[in-house]
Amino acid sequence: MLGFSIYLGHDLTADDYNYLIMMRNAGFSTIFTSLHIPENDLSLVLSRLGKLTKWCKDLDLSIIADVSKEGLKKLGIDISDIDQIKKLALTGLRIDDGVDFATVAKLSKVMPIALNASTIMEDDIDELKDYNADFDHLQAWHNYYPRPETGLDAAWLKEKNTWLHKSGMQTMAFIAGDAKKRGPIHAGLPTLEKQRDENPLAAMLELKDLECDHIFVGDDDFSKEAADSFTNYAKKDAITLHVDRSIPKLSANEWHNRPDVARDVIRLTEGRIRQVFSTQPQTEVLARPKGTITCDNDRYLRYKGELQITKRDLLPDEKVNVLGHVVRSDLPLLNFIQSKTKMIFE
Repeated sequence: MLGFSIYLGHDLTADDYNYLIMMRNAGFSTIFTSLHIPENDLSLVLSRLGKLTKWCKDLDLSIIADVSKEGLKKLGIDISDIDQIKKLALTGLRIDDGVDFATVAKLSKVMPIALNASTIMEDDIDELKDYNADFDHLQAWHNYYPRPETGLDAAWLKEKNTWLHKSGMQTMAFIAGDAKKRGPIHAGLPTLEKQRDENPLAAMLELKDLECDHIFVGDDDFSKEAADSFTNYAKKDAITLHVDRSIPKLSANEWHNRPDVARDVIRLTEGRIRQVFSTQPQTEVLARPKGTITCDNDRYLRYKGELQITKRDLLPDEKVNVLGHVVRSDLPLLNFIQSKTKMIFE
């Protein structure tokens, strides 16, 4: 499941509605929001939430809200009152610390409930079982970390996820947005520290490798460029690579890595078959840093026309022409191009 965030600190506008549509079309199915609202916004939060849940119903999106016992109490809602919770029209709740497990178990029988993945322990699992919680409705969500240098370590995350899976719970983590960062710190809202400024698609793919079942965008802004990359991945099973210059013959086609994965380069299967680039040797022999897109020229004999992307820095080669470079922010995606992976160049 892919999700994204919308927060209720401002009046929702047509731009917000259009954002929901863009993200839904990019393969995102669930919205995350928060009911932890400053005191001066208490009179507005329920009306804004009502508008957002109506939009979700119209667009067939799920919505999960971060709640606490005290936060709901300020809104006049008792977290243990199932009827009051249902009237919020939420798909599920992300429960903050401080809610007793008897209430969590009760809520799990009527809707999906997400608990804090970082704090849940073996004794908590046992207590939830004692209260007959519905584990099919329980998930473990990692936090996002607004302050730089406080995000989680990747090895720790994977170890925790492995344990949570053995305990019968699915897991979720956040990636940062790539457009306007949420305040007040404006440094992104990722779970992993290493992903604070990373390409969003690469961050999502890494979290999948780290055994996260669900990935959400923590920030409430995502560029159309990033959304399009997610669309290509969700609907075409393709990795989108942005290039530093216009290469129409490259962007007009879909390409695939060879089934036998090379150590140093990505070899485009269709290169020598299509022969769309000149194989005359270039007058200047250029270096090939990581992400360089190349075409073997006539001096490589039967390999002429082969297209490659370098996965590490390589020396200049008079037998290899340089066509362009994958942009720096997309370089982490090269790590996820495996046997027969489809690629789209933009």
